[in-house]
Amino acid sequence: MARVKRAINAKKKHKKILKLAKGFYGQKSLVFKAANPAVMRSLRSAYVGRKLRKRDFRKLWIARINAASRINGLSYSKFMNGLKKANLDINRKMLSEMAIHNPEDFAKLVSVAKENL
Repeated sequence: MARVKRAINAKKKHKKILKLAKGFYGQKSLVFKAANPAVMRSLRSAYVGRKLRKRDFRKLWIARINAASRINGLSYSKFMNGLKKANLDINRKMLSEMAIHNPEDFAKLVSVAKENL
């Protein structure tokens, strides 16, 4: 059986991990054995963070809509229920932007929601 030399593949793997570990503190950026678990953990955290960001933005939009609708005399849940009954499908991101930049148009939406409750 032929002899297999694995140095090239190991070198490629190590270089890839050390490139990802650039900027880490101490040996975690210099030594493969220390860098490998740090990189794996950071990649896992990045994946989780991408999911959390969506959750955080939705919470922010809902808080903004709630504040703006309460100024106009309606709670968030009643406002959303009124919009749903009026067959108005506007996503929360757009409602939030409208509440900040176009308060008069948002007030019209609130009045539409009040009529349909």
